[in-house]
Amino acid sequence: MAGPGRLGPRGGKRPSSSSYCTVTTVAFVAFFLLAVWVFSSSSFVHSSTRTGGAAVRSRASLSSVYFRSTPSVLLNGSSEEGEKVGEEEAEGAVDEEPPVGVVSEGLEIRREAYPGSEGTEKEGSPDERKEEERQLRQQQQQEEQQQRHHQQHQEERQRHQQQQQEEERQRHQQQQQEEERQRHQQQQQEEERQRHRQQQQEEEQRHQQQQQDEEQRNQRQQQQEEEQRHQHQHQQQQQEEEQRHQQEEEEEEQRRQQQQQQEQEEDNVLSQQYQKSEEEANGDLPLESEGEQSQETGMEQEERQPPDPTFDEEVNREGHEKAGDESVNREEDDPSETHDPQNEGEAGYLDHHRLQNPYSTENKETELPSHQELKDAEEQEESPSKIEKEEEGNEVVHLRRETEESVKDSQAAAEELASETDERKTPPWTTQEDQSQDEKERQKELLRSQIKETKWALCNVTAGADYIPCLDNTEALRHIPTRHYEHRERHCPEESPSCLVPLPQGYRRPVEWPRSRDKIWYKNVPHTKLAVVKGHQNWVKVSGEYLTFPGGGTQFIHGALHYIDFIQRSVRNISWGKRTRVVLDVGCGVASFGGYLFERDVLAMSFAPKDEHEAQVQFALERGIPAISAVMGSQRLPFPSKVFDLIHCARCRVPWHAEGGALLLELNRLLRPGGYFVWSATPVYQKLKDDVEIWRAMMALTKSMCWELVTIRKDRLNSVGAAFFRKPISNECYDSRQQKAPPLCREDDDPDVAWYVSLQSCMHRVPTEASERGSRWPEEWPRRLRTPPHWLKSSKLGVYGKPAPDDFTADYEHWKRVVSMSYLAGLGIEWPKVRNAMDMRAVYGGFAAALKDLKIWVMNVVDVDSPETLPIIYERGLFGIYHDWCESFSTYPRTYDLLHADKLFSTLKQRCSVIPVVVEVDRILRPGGKLIVRDEQKVVSEVEDVLRSLHWEVPLTFSMGREGILCAEKSDWRPPETLWSSS
Repeated sequence: MAGPGRLGPRGGKRPSSSSYCTVTTVAFVAFFLLAVWVFSSSSFVHSSTRTGGAAVRSRASLSSVYFRSTPSVLLNGSSEEGEKVGEEEAEGAVDEEPPVGVVSEGLEIRREAYPGSEGTEKEGSPDERKEEERQLRQQQQQEEQQQRHHQQHQEERQRHQQQQQEEERQRHQQQQQEEERQRHQQQQQEEERQRHRQQQQEEEQRHQQQQQDEEQRNQRQQQQEEEQRHQHQHQQQQQEEEQRHQQEEEEEEQRRQQQQQQEQEEDNVLSQQYQKSEEEANGDLPLESEGEQSQETGMEQEERQPPDPTFDEEVNREGHEKAGDESVNREEDDPSETHDPQNEGEAGYLDHHRLQNPYSTENKETELPSHQELKDAEEQEESPSKIEKEEEGNEVVHLRRETEESVKDSQAAAEELASETDERKTPPWTTQEDQSQDEKERQKELLRSQIKETKWALCNVTAGADYIPCLDNTEALRHIPTRHYEHRERHCPEESPSCLVPLPQGYRRPVEWPRSRDKIWYKNVPHTKLAVVKGHQNWVKVSGEYLTFPGGGTQFIHGALHYIDFIQRSVRNISWGKRTRVVLDVGCGVASFGGYLFERDVLAMSFAPKDEHEAQVQFALERGIPAISAVMGSQRLPFPSKVFDLIHCARCRVPWHAEGGALLLELNRLLRPGGYFVWSATPVYQKLKDDVEIWRAMMALTKSMCWELVTIRKDRLNSVGAAFFRKPISNECYDSRQQKAPPLCREDDDPDVAWYVSLQSCMHRVPTEASERGSRWPEEWPRRLRTPPHWLKSSKLGVYGKPAPDDFTADYEHWKRVVSMSYLAGLGIEWPKVRNAMDMRAVYGGFAAALKDLKIWVMNVVDVDSPETLPIIYERGLFGIYHDWCESFSTYPRTYDLLHADKLFSTLKQRCSVIPVVVEVDRILRPGGKLIVRDEQKVVSEVEDVLRSLHWEVPLTFSMGREGILCAEKSDWRPPETLWSSS
């Protein structure tokens, strides 16, 4: 900027001293006024809006610049530096129009700041005015430049904000990407864990399959070894039999020689008697000798004795010699057949110890009989009654007198006696005993003729090949209510059916155990509805000609064994196969739970109704798993009280809390004190509204019943849970309850009565006396099998007349001997093919106990008309059921491989006919299955006639004394016609 006193760029006259002072004074005053104005306007600037504030700040800055440069302009008139600055600013300026307000405000400020300038301008030169204008233009340019700088600053700040926003957006995107990447990694890790778990599960399944295969191989090896051992034993027995047979032949030879000597002596005696008879006028022989009286007394005593223990030994021996020989077993079709003379001695020995047809007649010997032989024949053929003995004596006297008159020597007398053998059978008069005996024989012959003339027919029913008479009685079901499932209970027809159930098309012999647990023939149980409905739950699947059972289900997707072990881990005190032996499985489905409990040495009584879940019990029995068709409705289940060690319910769909808890109270009746109820259902492990309500009701009910909630456990692999309740072992909780609901039962209410008895909504007191059943837990398995229950007292007689504990032990030893000596080797039964067995009259369960070491389960049936022994069967670790054999059994047709009937038919004859019972046996037994009958000889013969009319094969019958045994096999024969009809 030019110094004072210099001329401007265009030159000019130096101003005077007075004018210079005046201008300086004016400038100073103006500057002071401007400062006051700026200070006073600061409040206005702060109170303005942002836009207005920015404009004020721009105007203030422009004004300050203007007034800062004004003194030098006014002093010098022109400024070179101002021009240079103006030019430099003009060069860098942006071609933008300045705001009108800013320029005008600057001009107004200038006018206000120099109130006396008008005179000066008028007095100044034109150059000065031009300089002022130029300076004003420069000021305007500076203002415009500052405005542009400010605008650039604003834009820079906006760009900075945009950059920050962009960076923030990028950071947000990066965070999202990072989160997405983490989620992806987590998904990958989860998938990896799932794959790892799946691999572990597959590995476990493979390991289990390998174990099962190994077990199956071991079982096959054991079976092979067992078969080899049986074969070896069989060979040894055959050798022993041959040796014994040789010894018997030698003994028979000696006996024959002795007999010949006796005959010679008897001939001498006869000759002496003949000589005496000539001396005696009328001959006086006693009607009945003392020897005959002693024989009669001996026979009466023999009738009161139990069967000879050698009976089963003879069955075993004769089973090897005579099994399958129809020509020996049945002689009535060939009455002209004669005995081999070489076997005469043996025939005499086997009069009581050989296979025979009770109705066949023995042909007479071709040799002349001796006096002793005639006497033995009389004793065998005639009735042992006293009247008949007297008649025999009269006949002997008559014959002897005739002999004395007509025979001259002993040989002639013997021939005469032989010729009169038939005449002695015709007494001179008849008695009531003779007539009654003849009537019995006529009735027997009439019954046999009726059986032979019976025309069998197939049952004409809607159930077809799955007909269960007491559950498919459609005529009765029309009038039965359904509220309490009465229509699923037993409703037997008034008359037992006498028709035969047809076989399914393409029926085959069942798959053998243990393979049958995993697959069965589809055509044996041709039902696919359950496979369609439950196939996704691993219940049952159709695989070619088989129905397969993967071993899972709704409850155990990863296998039943895992679920069984989960129960054991949850409550250690359960102790499968030791403390817990007998289990009740409610609503069993296809009974995979019970099927795999065999692996833990546990018996499960499974039951389910015959409902929309088509043939689930039939599937179970075809697989070789025990089950019955039953329902928890309005009646008690056919079991005694306090017998089950554990009761299991997995999704069994039973409304336990309804009707005052009547159904759960029925389980309380069946459960042993201290036993567990395992409830695995959705109310235990799901939180849906209905499930929560059911759980609350269940908790209130079990608390009022004094059941202890031991624990609730979750099986995470199968995604199910289970609640474990325990029944009390004392009456303290019952007595201390404030609310007596449910009530205690009356003292006269017998908890063991269960055949067609209505449910009672009450609880029986827990037995606490040491002598009461249920007061303490049984022995561990298998000791409990052979140990008499602690509540059997010697002061009480057993079924067979001995003190109860001794009776129990004697029965067990008897059946062990019978099974080992007779059944296993002497009846021709292929035991590896036997899985489902039934003892139709079990008593103490000795037959089932004797089969413990075989892969067989036995359904022990105690008839409702028999002594109450079913609790004893449960106490020893077996199971059974009450039943009346005058009605149909609650099982599907063709479900058992072996039926055993000991003294059954003779006890039933007073209440019902034999034929309907045999027809029921034909319904239950599978084709190829075996029936063993031990009974009175005449009853065995009657059963045999019915079986032969049904085209059964009867390879073995045996009798000794008054006892007989029969082993028969059911054939595939079915009658061609359907004549019997039923609604």
